[in-house]
Amino acid sequence: MPLHRLRLIFLPLLALALSVPVLAVLGSWLQWDAATADILLEMGRTVLPDYVWTTLRLCVMVAVGVVLVGTAGAAAVTLFEFPGRRVAEWALLLPLAMPAYVVAYAYTDFLQFSGPLQSWMRGAFGLEGRVFPEVRSVEGAAWVFTFSLYPYVYLLARTALSERATHLMEAARLLGAPLSRRIREVALPLARPAVAAGVALALMETLADFGVSSYFGIQTFTAGIYKAWLSMDNRVAAAQLATLLLIVVMVLLRLEHNAQKRMRFVTGRGGRGGSAEAQPVPLRGRRLAAAWAVCGLPVLAGFVLPVVFMLRPLAADWSVLPWDRFVAWSFNSVRLGVITAMLAVAVAALLAFNSRRQSDRLTRGVVQLVGLGYAIPGAVIVVGLLLPVGWLQAAAPQTSVGYYMTATVLGIVWAYLVRFCAVALQSVQSGYARIPASLDDSARMLGAGGMGLLWRVHWPLLRRSTAAAALLVFVDVMKELPATMVLRPFNTDTLAVVAYQLARDERLGEAALPSLALVLVGLIPVVLLSRTLRSGASR
Repeated sequence: MPLHRLRLIFLPLLALALSVPVLAVLGSWLQWDAATADILLEMGRTVLPDYVWTTLRLCVMVAVGVVLVGTAGAAAVTLFEFPGRRVAEWALLLPLAMPAYVVAYAYTDFLQFSGPLQSWMRGAFGLEGRVFPEVRSVEGAAWVFTFSLYPYVYLLARTALSERATHLMEAARLLGAPLSRRIREVALPLARPAVAAGVALALMETLADFGVSSYFGIQTFTAGIYKAWLSMDNRVAAAQLATLLLIVVMVLLRLEHNAQKRMRFVTGRGGRGGSAEAQPVPLRGRRLAAAWAVCGLPVLAGFVLPVVFMLRPLAADWSVLPWDRFVAWSFNSVRLGVITAMLAVAVAALLAFNSRRQSDRLTRGVVQLVGLGYAIPGAVIVVGLLLPVGWLQAAAPQTSVGYYMTATVLGIVWAYLVRFCAVALQSVQSGYARIPASLDDSARMLGAGGMGLLWRVHWPLLRRSTAAAALLVFVDVMKELPATMVLRPFNTDTLAVVAYQLARDERLGEAALPSLALVLVGLIPVVLLSRTLRSGASR
């Protein structure tokens, strides 16, 4: 079959497959009945205002937290010179390896009323009652999200500041501006679009979370969607609630795109090594101690302490650890990760190849649709995939669609592809950006065309990009919790699901083993990202 015909078949099918969750959620408003109306009205009178208010409070606290922590860390490592700065540059990325729900388990195990710290303080100082506030609260969740998600702001703000801030800071110094004014009127305005983009990404992750809010018992909007589905047994009501969450996420995504566009006007070429005058400001005395605190406390709170808290029960009693079942959980996680990574890379490579050859309206639309998937919360994807299954089973009771969606890997891999194809596409497109277009013309003159161009010319040059894409998708699949909990096949528990279930049952010592395994897997992309940033800075 000619390549252009395959393209006309492949792209619409891909667009349909990736848009099914969103279309199903939006289509739920067409299925309005008395039972759904009663549930929504009752939730509106009772719990829905609490969902909205709790979610709003949590988002505000997380936004303020990630702005303060991420911007301060980015400013410290880009604008100033101090001992340990190069270590801080990559160490501030370490919390990216920690799933937020793992951080929540670790802090709860150590700081709760029956935890080792409060028990020791009551015995040592003769205290009675609770020593610290309750960890499982909105404030505790804000703490967890802040120190898990601030790297989004740190990364973008660091990039924005490192390209021009030192030069302009030096120019302002020569004009007589003190350090505080240079930071306030030069550095921070340069970083503002990057900070806004990072905050939008952090809030999207906060809204998409299920593990922390469920474990802490916080009534967020995501928890309300699952309650309408599982407790009230009404998929349509859950889908209509998911529509409201989807609208909020789309607004945040639009804000993030606008902020990314503004970043082009405040950044440009330059860097630390451009001239001798454009060097970071050396720090001494109290300012040096403040820089160490700004860079050290986030790493301590977001990575070091959670890892230490999880290692404690492991060291205390190795006999309670389910080593035999751990192998099965790891195998299930790795299997799903490998399958999804291979499919996501194949889809991303074909889509990026079509976009390079013929960037028409159809191709651009599918690319934008794929890029949208990463912003869709897992709860929305689950509702959007299972809702049409219910419609089909109601219309044709003998159909086996429900079996294939819930008893095989089809449903869960489909959900993963909707969510993570964007990650693979971004990496593959970055690889294509380094391949000159003249190479394609030369290959065509030598007789390489169509898929032969992709396989014989592009693929050897894209191996590193596709390997990075596969690795990123693999790690994201390993850590994904909401979609995995609902759509996983029977007897196919993964590390993420088991960690959540054991922690929910207060078996935090046993939950430490799968949680630490997820952290080790998450360190892989962090190391690669750190190496990429270091090589980019050296150039």
